[in-house]
Amino acid sequence: MTSVLDLAPVIPVVVLDDAADAVPLARALVAGGLPAIEVTLRTAAALDAIRAIAAEVPDAMIGAGTVLTAGAVIDSVKAGARFLVSPGWTDALLRAMQVSGVPFLPGVSTASEVVALLERGVTEMKFFPAEAAGGTAYLKSLAGPLPRARFCPTGGITAESAPSYLSLPNVGCVGGTWMLPPDALAAKDWDRVESLAREASTLSLSRRS
Repeated sequence: MTSVLDLAPVIPVVVLDDAADAVPLARALVAGGLPAIEVTLRTAAALDAIRAIAAEVPDAMIGAGTVLTAGAVIDSVKAGARFLVSPGWTDALLRAMQVSGVPFLPGVSTASEVVALLERGVTEMKFFPAEAAGGTAYLKSLAGPLPRARFCPTGGITAESAPSYLSLPNVGCVGGTWMLPPDALAAKDWDRVESLAREASTLSLSRRS
């Protein structure tokens, strides 16, 4: 199964109120070099947005975020989500994600949560809320005692702080919204979104070189 952490070094975290914006937004992000896109299930339009992107933007690797229940897992995969992300986890939610057939990132913010997932055979996780939970200093402290755990930090990460996260050996990618400024989304300025996505992609490529 494909690793979510290896899809792209930066995953845009998208909140959409209007599913009609989903396809042009996804096309802009893909054109800018960010094909892995997380649409969060925070709005009524989210599943329709995932469905539209899955159908009309074949180069996008569309995922569902803020997945909180087994039902949301099922609905997301039926809509076309190719990966799942949750802000936290329970055994029931984890089981649902494990049998979904798509890669997933359960959320953690403490060492105990990481250890619990490692006990269950899960080594790839979302670290959330990254900045509030300790940021790069906390992730550095986990690398020594828990070397098998790899993370996608999300929450409060900016274009300026992303490189410091991406430089850590236990970080595979970061999630963020800085390439999706509210004024650009309100104006449907997809050219600006594409430009910001390209900057983020270049940052990522420089980290990998």
